[in-house]
Amino acid sequence: MAKWLFLCIAFFCWSLYTAKPDTCLQNVTDRLALLAFKQAIHRDSFQVLSSWNDSVYFCNWHGVSCSRRHPDRVISLILNSQGLAGSLSPHIGNFSFLRVINFEKNSFNGEMPQQIGRLRRLRSLTLANNSFTGNIPANLSRCSNLVYLDLINNKLVENIPAELGSLAKLGALGLARNNLAGSIPSSTGNLSSLYRIDLRTNGLQGQIPKELSRLQKLEYLLFAENNLVGEIPHGLFNISSVIAFNVNFNQLHGTIPFDIGLTLTNLSSLGLSFNKFTGSIPVSLSNASALYQISFSGNNFTDDLSFIDPLTNCSKLQQIYVTKNFLNGSIPKSIANLSKDMWILGLSENQLQNSIPLGLENLVNLRILQLGWNFLSGPILIDFGKFQRLQYVTLSSNNFSGTIPSSLGNLTFLSGLYMSLNKLQGNIPPSLGSCPNLIELDLSHNSLSGSIPPQVIGLSSLSVGLYLSNNELSGPIPSEVGSLQNLLLLDLSNNRLSETIPSSIGNSLQGLRKLDISRNNFSGKIPVSLAALDGLNLLNLSFNRLEGEVPKHGIFLNSSAVSLLGNNQLCGGITELKLPPCQSSKNKLSFMLKVTISVVGATLCLLLLVGSLIFWHRKRMPRIIGISMPSFKHQLLRISYAELFKATDGFSAFNITGTGSYSSIYKGILGQAGIEIAVKVFNLQRGGASHSFMSECKALRTIRHRNLVKLLSACSSIDFEGNDFKALVYEFMPNGSLEKWLHPENAGEDGQQTVTGNLKLIQRLNIAIDIACAIECLHNGCPSTIIHGDLKPSNVLLDDEMTAHVGDFGLAKIVSAISDGAEQYQSGSLAIRGSIGYVAPEYGMGDLASVEGDIYSYGILLLEMFTRKKPTDSSFKNGLNLHIFVEKSFTYKVMEIIDPCILSEVGRESLINCLVSAMRIGVACFTELPTERMTMVDVIRELQRIKGIFQSGQERSNARDEGPSTSHMQ
Repeated sequence: MAKWLFLCIAFFCWSLYTAKPDTCLQNVTDRLALLAFKQAIHRDSFQVLSSWNDSVYFCNWHGVSCSRRHPDRVISLILNSQGLAGSLSPHIGNFSFLRVINFEKNSFNGEMPQQIGRLRRLRSLTLANNSFTGNIPANLSRCSNLVYLDLINNKLVENIPAELGSLAKLGALGLARNNLAGSIPSSTGNLSSLYRIDLRTNGLQGQIPKELSRLQKLEYLLFAENNLVGEIPHGLFNISSVIAFNVNFNQLHGTIPFDIGLTLTNLSSLGLSFNKFTGSIPVSLSNASALYQISFSGNNFTDDLSFIDPLTNCSKLQQIYVTKNFLNGSIPKSIANLSKDMWILGLSENQLQNSIPLGLENLVNLRILQLGWNFLSGPILIDFGKFQRLQYVTLSSNNFSGTIPSSLGNLTFLSGLYMSLNKLQGNIPPSLGSCPNLIELDLSHNSLSGSIPPQVIGLSSLSVGLYLSNNELSGPIPSEVGSLQNLLLLDLSNNRLSETIPSSIGNSLQGLRKLDISRNNFSGKIPVSLAALDGLNLLNLSFNRLEGEVPKHGIFLNSSAVSLLGNNQLCGGITELKLPPCQSSKNKLSFMLKVTISVVGATLCLLLLVGSLIFWHRKRMPRIIGISMPSFKHQLLRISYAELFKATDGFSAFNITGTGSYSSIYKGILGQAGIEIAVKVFNLQRGGASHSFMSECKALRTIRHRNLVKLLSACSSIDFEGNDFKALVYEFMPNGSLEKWLHPENAGEDGQQTVTGNLKLIQRLNIAIDIACAIECLHNGCPSTIIHGDLKPSNVLLDDEMTAHVGDFGLAKIVSAISDGAEQYQSGSLAIRGSIGYVAPEYGMGDLASVEGDIYSYGILLLEMFTRKKPTDSSFKNGLNLHIFVEKSFTYKVMEIIDPCILSEVGRESLINCLVSAMRIGVACFTELPTERMTMVDVIRELQRIKGIFQSGQERSNARDEGPSTSHMQ
């Protein structure tokens, strides 16, 4: 009877199947699971699930494959790159025959369902490039047949489950670019079939488990960009199958085994960058016949480049990348014998010396040549014509001399050429105009002379930047400049260029963002066409011989974006530019008549005023108070002692915002208009206070700059008790001093209130640039050089937009040039009494105040901003100081010395290069020898470059967070 019942049921199912195949009981489970999967999808960009309906047999639905042996059971779901968004339905666990899942490059979110652990037949699980959150399900270990697991580029958190170590068949494990923490499970060493493990760009900590040495089939070990510590287990270097070994950007230490090249015979790529490795580079690498890439950048190697010699035996070597180390000595001649397949030679940012060896041209397939930021010297004797594939050449910041090789013009693939900060002479080769793919050219800070070749400045491919500043170029700007229609940055400053500014710059260079032609000999009027450049955000025309009316539209409406200093014949423009009004020819005669009448009237009034003042003073005071006040170029407010007394509530202690050696600073509200002011009242009972008052007056009488405190008034009078009274009135800075932001725990000591927020990295970069611009203005932007003499965080004030303003010129010195080219101090005292820790060492030996002294102080201030350590920090003992503290930390330990608030802001990947570069500037500013310190012009330029790199990195990071990436286990 049972037999007949079973046959009936089977016949009934067969009948239903032939009538409508998706109704048989055998396949209902998979069909319902598919519909549940579809229901959890809330966006189907390409309508790929539109075929998932009853009119089509479900095994024929898009992305669904069924078994041949079991026709109604789903064995694979492949829906990669289909624009799907939503969660992954828990019903995924009902596909008991499923072998392959590939949902990568979609927008799945939410947690991975635990039900995946039911899929005992699953062999490949690919969920890369989505937005899955939460933990990695530990019960994935139940998928005992799993061979391929790719969860790269999601938002997974917490630890890597130790249970994954039971997946005996697992060959590839990809967990990179997540937010995983904790340590690498030692159970990973049980994955005997593993040939690839990718854990890059997470927050993994602890040591690399020695158990991984058991993975004798391992080919790719990729652990870069984590926080791993300790030594690399020696056994990992004995796995002969390893092809790629990458642990860049960790905190690993120890030495590299001397026999690494003998054991890793299949090695193609070795990356140990940005760690703490010591010792020499093993010569045994010459036995790694398959090696094509070696990266030791950013470590602490101190040996020379002798490791190059054995590498000549590596017939497949393609990349040498050893930047950002402390390698010294000469580049060995054997470099000419390296593999002809070499395409990257990266030796930048070391301490290499002497000349480039002959024979480098043998590397005919070289595409990237990086020798910048070393101490290389001599002429550049390379025949670049032999490098037919060369794309980037970096020779900047060395001591190269001689001329620029004209053979560079033969490089048809050249995209970037960087030769700044050398001692190159002669003309710019016109042949550079024959490089059709050149997008950026930097020849700044050399001694190049002659005119700018029309072929070069007319190279239409230039789109990123053309930098020819700080040379000795002469003549006009060729009219061919109009061909640079896509150029972003043009810097021709600090040369001897002359004649008029071509109007074609404004008419044609519509992509221009920055134009700097300051400190030349340009004459004539400002082309009105410059105002039509909508994207222009910085225009520097200062220190030329321009004349006439300044336009009143476009960028000329933004006084902070335009610099016109040193052009005494300019007039008009917006009020903020503070230029004299222009006089029309019709009104000249009337104007002269008015001037004559005014002069005569003013003279009579002056005589009457003087007589009245003498009479009043004799009647008012028994003695004559001698006051020698400097004349101010800019008109100041007239504010009396009585007004200041009222504004500060009788100089109430509650209104004190800060105190100094000679003064106290009060916050005040001036008049009915309610203007907030800062009143600096000098304590004339202290010796030197009067001198400090006069020094500050003299320093500020002729200058105005957006990054200098704005002086509103100077009051030299008597108080209500007949005592002398001297005060300076400034714009009030609502965000206080930089000191209180860096060291809020000490802010109350000088009357300042503490802050609750922290400075972000971009704010610190902006403040650093603001301060540098202010110091550069004092040194080079005024009729006389002004030396601040007391640069420190408490003398940097922040307005409501966190723009920095340098103040406190009580120790400022004014220097003017005299006929014999020497310098003469106009200050009455040559003694410098700056603040301990910020004063240049040469001042202690009796040297006169100098611009290099300010640069020294700036360097200390810059490092203090990023490390949040004062130069007088109590931890600096036994000869240790801020300079040594930072310099010893380059670059392997830089993340340990910076302000933790920066680390908590964003990921370390986007920070480390910017931080290292910024802090190198600080170290270069306060070297012991004044002649070796950076100039403020170079400081500003480098900081702006670092800021641009950081912002670009943040934009890329944001874009990556907003959408899935296309790269995974590669």
